[in-house]
Amino acid sequence: MKAARVLVMEDDVMIGTLLGEMLTDMGHGVCAIETNEVGAVTAAMRCRPDLMIVDVRLGSGSGIRATDEILLSGPVPHVFVSGDISGVMANRPRAVAIQKPFRAAELALAIQRVLAAAHSEGGGSHDSVQGGH
Repeated sequence: MKAARVLVMEDDVMIGTLLGEMLTDMGHGVCAIETNEVGAVTAAMRCRPDLMIVDVRLGSGSGIRATDEILLSGPVPHVFVSGDISGVMANRPRAVAIQKPFRAAELALAIQRVLAAAHSEGGGSHDSVQGGH
């Protein structure tokens, strides 16, 4: 898997830090970890990520709305993460989403899927990876 420049949207600072470490261990670079919608959109414009890991609910705002705003500037592969992915999957059946808690291997598989889809389809992402234990 090619290293990606990743924007992490996660309202829980500790989980965001752990996600950043997990992504670094996978060989990716984390360009920003943002806890709210406005910060995520601003960071995306600044660092132009190759990939986004998106918590559906942010402390201030929505990861889904932030993603929609960012995607207006062009496609960016993304993986939604949430304690309950049913809402995401109901509204976006082609989204790649993993349920918290998840393992590093589940995140790696989801990343591989969205990056492969982006490469073959020009930026689209689809399928659901339902993690948890």
